[in-house]
Amino acid sequence: MVSRAAWLYIGLVVLVTAALVDSTSFTPSAIRHFWLYLVILQLLFLVCDSTPAPLVSRQTKWSPSSSATLAAVVLLGPVAAALVGAVSLLSIKRQLKVPERVFNGAMTALSGLLAGKTYLALHGHVGLPGRADFPEIILPFAAAAAAHVIANQGLIWGVYRLNRGPGMLRREGLESSLPLLLVSDLGYAALGLIIASLWSVMYGFAAALVLVPLFVARWAMGQFAEQQRAYSATMKALCQAVETKDYYTRGHGDRVSLGSVMIARQIGMGADRTDAIEFAGMLHDVGKLGVPTTVLQKTGPLTEDEYAAIQLHPMRGLEIVREIGFLNEALAGIMHHHERIDGRGYPMGFAGHEIPEFARIIAVADAFDSMTSTRSYREAKTIPEAVSELKKGADTQFDPLIVEAFIAALDRYGWRLPEPATEPADLATITVQDHDDPTAPLRVIEVS
Repeated sequence: MVSRAAWLYIGLVVLVTAALVDSTSFTPSAIRHFWLYLVILQLLFLVCDSTPAPLVSRQTKWSPSSSATLAAVVLLGPVAAALVGAVSLLSIKRQLKVPERVFNGAMTALSGLLAGKTYLALHGHVGLPGRADFPEIILPFAAAAAAHVIANQGLIWGVYRLNRGPGMLRREGLESSLPLLLVSDLGYAALGLIIASLWSVMYGFAAALVLVPLFVARWAMGQFAEQQRAYSATMKALCQAVETKDYYTRGHGDRVSLGSVMIARQIGMGADRTDAIEFAGMLHDVGKLGVPTTVLQKTGPLTEDEYAAIQLHPMRGLEIVREIGFLNEALAGIMHHHERIDGRGYPMGFAGHEIPEFARIIAVADAFDSMTSTRSYREAKTIPEAVSELKKGADTQFDPLIVEAFIAALDRYGWRLPEPATEPADLATITVQDHDDPTAPLRVIEVS
């Protein structure tokens, strides 16, 4: 859903682009084969824009289309660069709605136009670059590439900030990926000068030649992103295995993960560490796989032995996931999320800042979700009641700065309460099929 403010912003971008194009000199006859070159670069832009590359583990995808726009800046000038960017309207990317197409077309056109004007302002030569143009052309081109990236990122940031809504946390994640996006965009932009330089020798085939390394890079990034998605799916499977043992905690791992990310965003944690704490929150209770189901679902008081089994779950969790290399700092969060600021927690009895930051964050998100969820031994608290309990526990159970950050994040992002848990018809048995003989009757077995 596009907000009214976002619509006004999109309209303003379109008007500014049209006004600047109208006020810029446009003399295609000065360049031989102008229209042919323009169409070739527009096709290159369209191919790149329609097949964006995933940026490693994040959901963000980024297009190498700026290489075509910057090539147009050098070969054909500012207005041509705008016309190349404007074909983003015709992108064949799926699920693009009309507002997105209009904004993308205006944004890429305006970015190309500003890059071209920057290039001319620094006396960059428009036309086929030759040996005599180097190295003088490098500075104007670098400035043009920087102007393109700044304009592009700035316009995207503006529309995201104005179109706040249910996807706000995801948009904050995009902002935290800004350094990676800037580096990617600058790298793609640099290819524009390579295309322009090869043009005098290979003409339009230079564009096709550059597609080869672009798509090899895209394939490599896609493979890595697929690996990251497989890791994420494995983490979710482990969480579901825990939730199978205790139906009261269904969705708990996902909510703690979300709460941990909210805190991480609020305190300004970097993108890589935020990704890591997302996994840590998801897996914080994986050690409960080693706790008997009867203990997890017990409605009465726990015996000393049962409580000792519960206290061992952080260490068991560490044993289960410690060989997963990419978790890194997340392991400390899984191991120590039941430590207390006053030193009375478990398993190690750490106090204050002896407790890793990840663990202090997960502790707050974990406690809040536990309090606002129905459990076998009590009913759920309301959000205000849970917030009040967090405040009471600050400086004894929780890090007060983390509590303060979480409360601020609640105001900023909100919180969706879990659905009430429904007890399975029979907790003691499950029905299974014998995989060795699919024709055999179903068997009922006891769950220990």
